[in-house]
Amino acid sequence: MRDAAPTEDLARRAAAGDGGALEELLQGIRPEVVRRCGRFLPCREDAEEAAQDVLVQIARRITTFEGRSRFGTWLHTVVANCSRQKYRELKRRAAEQPAVIEPARYADPRTTSVIAGSRVDLLEALDRLEREHPQLVAPLVYRDVCQLEYAEAAERAGIPLGTFKSRLHEARRRVRPWLTDAS
Repeated sequence: MRDAAPTEDLARRAAAGDGGALEELLQGIRPEVVRRCGRFLPCREDAEEAAQDVLVQIARRITTFEGRSRFGTWLHTVVANCSRQKYRELKRRAAEQPAVIEPARYADPRTTSVIAGSRVDLLEALDRLEREHPQLVAPLVYRDVCQLEYAEAAERAGIPLGTFKSRLHEARRRVRPWLTDAS
């Protein structure tokens, strides 16, 4: 992402209602947002659509950014949520209209490629984890997908560091067999 200090300043100014700062912020973070969405979504076009959703969410909700944590941390949450939502939408579309959807553009996201499969398997595992143990999802996403430092991830999750590490360990333990079973 851009240099953190100017980005943090732009985010604070945008949160305070500065439209010019918001526009500059959105333009500056777009490449990083697309890259981060690509960690979740195997198809570049889908990652770009999710990135657009992220930018729209940021524009709509920037006033909720209070600056208690870094903007990058807040951004990670929006990216993770929008990417997971896009994946669910693609999966639902594929299930609802398999004969109508163009295979080249909207192939079943679970079969797009071997490399993408590992990310898609992770999305499936995250969906399952969210259904079965919702409190374990945030630690896994913040630490292993968004690659936040432990302290920052725990702060973002709103739990003590020890609890965060315990939940992360449990999340990894539960997800590991689902990922190996899928391959």
